[in-house]
Amino acid sequence: MTDSELRLRPTSSSRIKEILTPTTSDSEEEEAEIHRSELLSRTRITILDLLRVLGGLFLLSCALSYFITNDSIFWGHRPSFTRPAWLKARIRGPILLTEAELSKYDGTDPTLPIYLALNSSIYDVSASPHFYGPGGSYHFFAGRDATRAFVTGCFEEDLNGDLRGVEEMFVPLELEEQPQTRNKPEGGARTARGRWKVDREKAYRKGREKVKEMVEQWRQTFDGGKEGKYFWVGTVRREEGWEGPKKLLCEKAAMSRPKTKAEVV
Repeated sequence: MTDSELRLRPTSSSRIKEILTPTTSDSEEEEAEIHRSELLSRTRITILDLLRVLGGLFLLSCALSYFITNDSIFWGHRPSFTRPAWLKARIRGPILLTEAELSKYDGTDPTLPIYLALNSSIYDVSASPHFYGPGGSYHFFAGRDATRAFVTGCFEEDLNGDLRGVEEMFVPLELEEQPQTRNKPEGGARTARGRWKVDREKAYRKGREKVKEMVEQWRQTFDGGKEGKYFWVGTVRREEGWEGPKKLLCEKAAMSRPKTKAEVV
């Protein structure tokens, strides 16, 4: 075949397309893929990005809070974990004190914290020395378990932790004596005595529940509470029979007893 015949031979369509289509090298394709990956990584929001934003907002809120309140980074609220005494107590662990040992923590020794106990649980109230320290309005609560006084309101004779019989202050006086059945037939008398016994047991049960509720309300006050300035630190160690003879209701509690069942709330 001559040179002239080769020059005149028609070129196939696939060959023409190959010639006309620009080709790219492998390195160019890799570079384009890297570029696309970089664009995707720049527009993708990761968990770390969210944490950075939230952390920044938190720090900004804390700074504004301290600038405005001049006291707290939590807008007037001071959680327990922000207090050195709370952290120290958590590191040290729970304490176990006898009543004699607890009495040393009444605020008279400035090197010791101020403790009080409620239902055998010990709480640190050092954050309020103006209340529980010497000269404070509630200094008589410091260094002891005065749960009975918290319920009865008798702050002189009831500064102890013995709750036996306190429920009586919520039991109507009319249930302390059996109903008069002298002029009733035997069946009616038996029914009246049975009803009185049931009502009396019910009243005492409700009285114990009321005492429990009142103690729980005080526990919430000292175990963190709204401001978190008081906190639990340990337990009072007691010997068996520590209560001694059962105590009578103080005069204030006895006078507050309801007279009839209708007066019970």
